[in-house]
Amino acid sequence: MPGVPPYQIHRFPSQPGLSSSPSTPTQVAKQHTFPLESYKHEPERLENRIDASSSPPDTGQRFSPSSFQSAARPPSASPTHPSPSKSGVSKASLKPIACDVFVRKLAALAAAPGPAEAGMLEKFELEEEAEDSESGVYMRFMRSHKCYDIVPTSSKLVVFDTTLQVKKAFFALVANGVRAAPLWESKKQSFVGMLTITDFINILHRYYKSPMVQIYELEEHKIETWRELYLQETFKPLVNISPDASLFDAVHSLIKNKIHRLPVIDPISGNALYILTHKRILKFLQLFMSDMPKPAFMKQNLDALGIGTYHNIAFIHPDTPIIKALNVFVERRVSALPVVDESGKVVDIYSKFDVINLAAEKTYNNLDITVTQALQHRSQYFEGVVKCSKLEILETIVDRIVRAEVHRLVVVNEADSIVGIISLSDILQALILTPAGAKQKQTEAE
Repeated sequence: MPGVPPYQIHRFPSQPGLSSSPSTPTQVAKQHTFPLESYKHEPERLENRIDASSSPPDTGQRFSPSSFQSAARPPSASPTHPSPSKSGVSKASLKPIACDVFVRKLAALAAAPGPAEAGMLEKFELEEEAEDSESGVYMRFMRSHKCYDIVPTSSKLVVFDTTLQVKKAFFALVANGVRAAPLWESKKQSFVGMLTITDFINILHRYYKSPMVQIYELEEHKIETWRELYLQETFKPLVNISPDASLFDAVHSLIKNKIHRLPVIDPISGNALYILTHKRILKFLQLFMSDMPKPAFMKQNLDALGIGTYHNIAFIHPDTPIIKALNVFVERRVSALPVVDESGKVVDIYSKFDVINLAAEKTYNNLDITVTQALQHRSQYFEGVVKCSKLEILETIVDRIVRAEVHRLVVVNEADSIVGIISLSDILQALILTPAGAKQKQTEAE
């Protein structure tokens, strides 16, 4: 029907087990606040601290074609969800008891078949190594908090039906300032994947010919068509997580699967509640770091800890054509490319997120322009490349990357030449999965 948009806008509460009614699209439900044991007698302080430090919801609207309707089911009472007090702060302690944790781990191992069992055993070994050590304080913190602790009080989510045109989907990402959206397949009545900026890059990389040739696949294909052509026989189940899972499990899943976004899906209603990212998780951890014992490795520098990538760093030049930059993204599987001038100095950075500006400006039909020309369309909020030195301590690095709200720091030397890259994934790996202190002791023992 002319004039009718291919999708509808809905706002959904974040609280697990709840789904907004179609008749009340602006309904927002209160979400549990962070249940931190040490603050259960100081509800006002905790609530004020979270309100002052939390970012506004970093997702846009929830988009779905009119054929898509979430099957809402009534919430069930879950003993793992603490009830909020009048002050809005949970009085329940989530601090695990060692015996209970051990029993739950064994139960999970028994229930996990095949490859999943190996993954559970791997996590079990990682956890046990740092169980009683000072270096494992952040690991224990993440194990004692659940994914719903990190979901905003209210949030909006962009969801695409796989029958939506690819072009319209990318324009919707741009319009809402988001980088990815879960994909809903009406035939299966379930989420089947994610549409990300990487898909946009892959389409341009695969089908771009010249400024004179229109990219038909981007203009006409539906999301389901692109998935069939690109994935072919390699379809894999969507990696997602339950709101009841621990944040340790979330970090493990993100890093093990080499993904940057992890949908939180309510197993009761089947609704996607939020998309967890490395950035959101690290910000949550850093918010409470000052109230935890500080591991010795936080005072060690990057050089001593060996955190980051320092060999074969991918980079580009200011006059590099965009199509070549996209080729590097695809072939090297990196998320950002430092821009280096002829003297070797880092002068800018071109990330995957910058590529979406090609859709915003509708300039994706000419990828022969240079990186410098493309970056002229970047948001005015860009404050330059965030850098660091290998001699700076990890505590400083964590504080800088959280405050700057970036996904990586470019490691440079005194001449401002590129030395390496340290990413959010590198930092979370060092803080939580294989704590740097424990890793160092093991190396010394060997």
